[in-house]
Amino acid sequence: MTQAYNFSAGPAMLPRQVLKKIQQELLEYGNSKASVMEISHRGFDFMEIAQRSEKDLRELMHIPGNYKVLFLQGGASAQFSMVPANLLRGKTKANYAHTGHWSKKAIAEGRRYCDVNICTDSSSNKYTDIEDFADWNIDPDGAYLHYTPNETIAGLEFDYTPDLDMPLVADMSSTILSREIDVSKYGVIYAGAQKNIGPAGLTVVIVREDLIGQVVDSQPTLFDYSTQANNDSMYNTPATFSWYVAGYVFEWIKEQGGLSVMAKINQTKAQTLYRAIDNSDFYSNPVASKYRSWMNVPFLLADEKLNELFLERSTDANLLTLKGHRSVGGMRASIYNAMPQEGVDALVDFMNNFEKDYG
Repeated sequence: MTQAYNFSAGPAMLPRQVLKKIQQELLEYGNSKASVMEISHRGFDFMEIAQRSEKDLRELMHIPGNYKVLFLQGGASAQFSMVPANLLRGKTKANYAHTGHWSKKAIAEGRRYCDVNICTDSSSNKYTDIEDFADWNIDPDGAYLHYTPNETIAGLEFDYTPDLDMPLVADMSSTILSREIDVSKYGVIYAGAQKNIGPAGLTVVIVREDLIGQVVDSQPTLFDYSTQANNDSMYNTPATFSWYVAGYVFEWIKEQGGLSVMAKINQTKAQTLYRAIDNSDFYSNPVASKYRSWMNVPFLLADEKLNELFLERSTDANLLTLKGHRSVGGMRASIYNAMPQEGVDALVDFMNNFEKDYG
């Protein structure tokens, strides 16, 4: 099979080693005489998978003991509701940073539960820059601050972590496991799996224990973090296959050397691609250089009439899913953990050749 490189923003490329392992086990997991998709989530085999995957994630991220790790469903979008439902804790206000498409959606859902204070807003610059934290307008009466460290669509990424005296909530869907972070700075971290963790269908939530147990009235039982924490994420049947694959992805990251090594690899990949863009008069990236994403790299062609031809030729070259989001246009290369340096190099070579032919 010819090597292809999938630059999709999600569901995204998975490590080839993980895919091969899944392939080997697809018909029968261990000695269970059944596929992992067929075994009970309460049986010994799957309980072992669940426990091992949580242990590996805790080790990778150095998650303190006073945090619960939940493996849920509903995507990160379900957390747009679960965060205010669980973290308002008697208050009527919350702070939100508006820096892109996904934070905007979180804000809209937050407003169903409370008064939302927009403490910073990047919409006026079309999500290409981030205001200095010292200039944010934070309401001290807010129950928490929600922000999105990396906005997948615009390729806008924070280079700092907000520091304040209230629970910090982060939608890390497109940046989790790409580098080391200090989990203790956060009240809640959540991430859809389909970018750096595994297949779609799973959402990882890391929540500080003191923030569990005071859900707002009239919420579904499943939206209560305590329901999930007290039942080891198995109050109802979880996304077993996605959870199983995530466990192998965690193992794979550990085999690469952990998050410090992944950070160096990811930074090098991003630098390779941005260098190619910046050294060209044919390609451009609209994001302020300080806040360029390591994971999602949008770029525009000098002549947008060439977009369709670029996509056609890149697909022929086994460089897949490079079309940018309609709100930004152009192209977008998502280069998550599973994307090897060779994939980025192949893209850069293609870009250079395309520029020679049509620039």
